[in-house]
Amino acid sequence: MKNSLLYCLAAGSLALSFFFERAPDASVTARATSAPVVAEASLLPALTMDESTFELRADGNPGSGEKPAAPTPAELAASRDSLTYHYYAQTLGLHLAFNENKDLLRTVTDWIGAPYSYGSNSRRGTDCSGFVTRVFHEVYGINLIHSSRSMFSTTKRVAKSEMQTGDLVFFRRGHGPIYHVGIYLKDGKFAHSATNGGVMISSLNQPYYHRNFYAAGRVSAAAAADEALVASTTVDQN
Repeated sequence: MKNSLLYCLAAGSLALSFFFERAPDASVTARATSAPVVAEASLLPALTMDESTFELRADGNPGSGEKPAAPTPAELAASRDSLTYHYYAQTLGLHLAFNENKDLLRTVTDWIGAPYSYGSNSRRGTDCSGFVTRVFHEVYGINLIHSSRSMFSTTKRVAKSEMQTGDLVFFRRGHGPIYHVGIYLKDGKFAHSATNGGVMISSLNQPYYHRNFYAAGRVSAAAAADEALVASTTVDQN
């Protein structure tokens, strides 16, 4: 009797072990197989395929049969220009009309932070007139004399209210000689190399520069180049 009971228990144990080996927990299987599906669903939006056009749709609606047109070279160029102007506007603190000379804005941006060095005109060190001569040479191919007073004598006078990007701004103390020059940008701001900080952007509304501002001058060849650029930009936009 005792042996029969042991045989029954052994047979039952063998049957149970066989069952659990062949039939794992259904909830465990569901969790194991559903996790990748949920992950894919979170990464991929509900995209459907239009069988007639093989057009992927993100809204689940049937395709229209027309694939979106690829951007044209002109549209791509306009997008790049927009990003470029936004970058210069943010870097220089300006409100741009998107038709300014990008070469001028880029060159001024590249010079920001160059230290001041009297009589020099390199990125390792430059004075105010040296900075202006280098920018005009790089942007316009124009060679100006390395002297703020000489620049003043060779430029066309411009009213302060009519200054344009690329004009030169001159400063003097009282009735003394001109001692400083910078390049006007926009919004009352100009780029220059100052003795107390090197190449930087300053405002004509700052008390020191407002008090010592003397006149604005225009380099005719540079102004003509900028006007031609604005005209070509307007034609392209139309």
